[in-house]
Amino acid sequence: MHDELAFLEVSELACRLRRRELSPLEVTHAMLDRIDTVDQALHSYTHVTRDLALAQARVAEAEIARGLWRGPLHGVPVALKDLFWTKGIPTTAGMTIHADFRPTEDATVVHRLAEAGAVLLGKLKLTEGAVGEHHPAIEPPLNPWDANAWPGASSSGSGVAVAAGLCFAAMGSDTGGSIRFPSAANGVTGLKPSWGRVSRHGVFALSEILDCMGPLARSVADAATVLAAIAGPDALDPTARHEPVPDYPGSMMEGVRGLRIAVDPALLAGTDPLTASAIEAALKVFASLGVGIKPKRLTGFEEAVRAWWPLCSAGAALAHRETFPSRAAEYGPSLRRVVEHGRSLGAVDVMAALVARERFRATVAAFFDDVDLLILPVQAFAGPSLRQMQAFAEAPDWRERMLRFVAPFALTGQPALVLPGGATPAGLPIGFQLVAMPMQEPLLLRSELRPRHIEREASVLRECLGESSERLFRRQFRPGGERALAEVQRRITD
Repeated sequence: MHDELAFLEVSELACRLRRRELSPLEVTHAMLDRIDTVDQALHSYTHVTRDLALAQARVAEAEIARGLWRGPLHGVPVALKDLFWTKGIPTTAGMTIHADFRPTEDATVVHRLAEAGAVLLGKLKLTEGAVGEHHPAIEPPLNPWDANAWPGASSSGSGVAVAAGLCFAAMGSDTGGSIRFPSAANGVTGLKPSWGRVSRHGVFALSEILDCMGPLARSVADAATVLAAIAGPDALDPTARHEPVPDYPGSMMEGVRGLRIAVDPALLAGTDPLTASAIEAALKVFASLGVGIKPKRLTGFEEAVRAWWPLCSAGAALAHRETFPSRAAEYGPSLRRVVEHGRSLGAVDVMAALVARERFRATVAAFFDDVDLLILPVQAFAGPSLRQMQAFAEAPDWRERMLRFVAPFALTGQPALVLPGGATPAGLPIGFQLVAMPMQEPLLLRSELRPRHIEREASVLRECLGESSERLFRRQFRPGGERALAEVQRRITD
């Protein structure tokens, strides 16, 4: 497969498949070959489902040939974070104790992707139990932009695979930033839906009152396409929301004009200059397209992050009660600390966190009275190296600093969209996020910036980000965006 084809957006690939300019079997063979070659260096996959993928591709090819069209995912190769149950296929949640677990059914998300005609390439690596660090026995995935750069948190394999052209979209999960961190770190688009918008049935839990399932993709349009396929009520998950599923791709046609985006200058003041400049550049682009920009203060972040931690760790203690402490010796140190902390909490600790969550929810609801979206960083610093992240984690306040911009909106169950926003001087991606009120994904999906918008604001981007960042910014928003993978592979090999 030509590299350019590997980086097509889902929408363009779907058109070619439907017109039979490409066949699902041809594309699937090529993607499997690409995984065999490129992923030897990147290690994003934990299990490649070659036989299943080829079987699904043959079915999709036969259906399309006889005029049956299931929609824009029909025949499109995708991949899953390895905490979604897949019938008869290893599902480990990044844990060695689950190495032999083969579910007897598919997760609802997996079933819905199959119904949409998607082709499953395999399962992607994640941090152990979807929190903290990878298990010491498992080789972690590498950032395709730089092997020494942080690839993001829990859904790291999903972010790496999408960025490196090893699938056309991937499923991840987000309990406190695990879709958003790897999306920003790998320069892809990530969507954390509202809590309950996507069924959690058949998914290993971290903290059930916080866990959200969502896509990492090459564009907002692709994320919208995947969300449309997987969202909706589910009799197997009573917490799944019952509201009808909107036409998510169709909502993008309304464009950004008329949206009202809030920005908190105090939050930007707490970030590094590159991150702040990326958001300022995005705001200038939005303003030029008819978006109203409103400086507005949102308080309560520190209290919200402090509340998130006991709810996450107590949820983890509950999720692991059948294997911890009975098999604690088989846990890696990072997940062990989380579960032990959750087990140490008392009822008053958890109740205090729940009260703080409700207080912050009320603050946020009032904040959004006169705005549609909030723009803010994903993290306070751009393009950290693995070494920097290791040193950062040793600071006493590292959790509050690291999770400041992501955990509060996991706490409230709000949807958040991560967009690529330029690059550091070293060429590492910088992402930013937009947040909406619960179930307002259509507002988020209207906010995609297409190439013509970037062209119009080239001078703005040069001013705020520098010429090299401007080129990367354009490339990340262009369908089929080029990636210098030969150079990436050379650096990793060296």
